[in-house]
Amino acid sequence: MTFIIRHAKSDDVPSILTLIQELAVYEKAALEVDITNEILHDDLFGTRKIIDCQVAEIENEIAGIAIYYTKYSTWKGRCLYLEDIVVSERFRGSGIGKALFKEVINVAKENNSGRMEWQVLDWNTSAIDFYKAFGAVLDSEWINGKFTKKQLQEFKFQ
Repeated sequence: MTFIIRHAKSDDVPSILTLIQELAVYEKAALEVDITNEILHDDLFGTRKIIDCQVAEIENEIAGIAIYYTKYSTWKGRCLYLEDIVVSERFRGSGIGKALFKEVINVAKENNSGRMEWQVLDWNTSAIDFYKAFGAVLDSEWINGKFTKKQLQEFKFQ
């Protein structure tokens, strides 16, 4: 199976969103996706762009995506955060995930990133094994914190 890895284009947005929704189903969180084509387009290509995306394309079809952005570490400076790699179920096992991951590593190197980070769900053993095969450090020391959109909107300062 021949594919190319390239930077996302504006007309890829609906396909990117479809893959995001496919990931949400896989992670048993289908109802959690609030993003729309318009929001995604603005975040990728708008005047206040905040994310980047590499896509894997097979015969004019988007088969996989890697979404990432720059974050900052007070110890390391500019870092790359890989939000998600998603390969459509029917294309898994074809090397697309590996090629996307390598491309994001290249972006991190080109940007002189202090480190590259991502998260993986503790039950996703295939993803854990994928990252370990690259020699990645999977850190169990840090605990993730978050506020939901609803919590942010309802937050009252005391």
